[in-house]
Amino acid sequence: MVEVILYIVDRHYLSSLLNTPISQLIVTLNNGELRKNRPSALSDFHRDFDVDLEGELLELFDRNLELFDADKNILIQHSELNNDIYLILAKWSSTAQWSCWDARLFLYVEPYIDSSITGVSDFLRPSIWDQFQDSVSKLDQKMFTESVILDWMNRREKLDETMEPSEDPMILPTMNSHNNLSKSLFNFIKYSKNHNFDLLLGREYLDSELWHIGQKSLQELQGGSI
Repeated sequence: MVEVILYIVDRHYLSSLLNTPISQLIVTLNNGELRKNRPSALSDFHRDFDVDLEGELLELFDRNLELFDADKNILIQHSELNNDIYLILAKWSSTAQWSCWDARLFLYVEPYIDSSITGVSDFLRPSIWDQFQDSVSKLDQKMFTESVILDWMNRREKLDETMEPSEDPMILPTMNSHNNLSKSLFNFIKYSKNHNFDLLLGREYLDSELWHIGQKSLQELQGGSI
């Protein structure tokens, strides 16, 4: 199993980065100014560390600067690395990150959407998350979390799996995991509905051009601004 990863991205901040000349980006990365101006992280959520994203971006520029016109912004470049840079800048512009194993989304997301899910790759479709946002907006956190746990228990019963901790020591840890992840997912989705935010959607080992922000893949966004 791989992890599906979602970010809440500050649309206006990302747009400002995408429209900044590469030479200026490099200067602000090196002098620490970019770090000072990064959007504040939402409490209770993880996101990529400043130093990790700074390192990725600087290494990419250091090794490939000859491929770019440093006086121009990334949106009007024609490098095969554009999507990689776009993705790093989108992550930098995030206020929160949420992730879980893709198979668990059949429990957390599928019951709340109208579309048919034929495989885990369907969870990388923005339309699925639009439907999910609309559905969970009608619920409160407690209702959503309790329904997830009840569904999980019912699925185990149908498979004749025990719910007795004495028979399976992983029952309680797994239940706690579902409880915590469903709570954080509910809160994440609630925050993401802010009109200033876009959802960045991808998974581990996914090529950068196949990540989506808003309704479009990064590949589709090349040549224009969000």
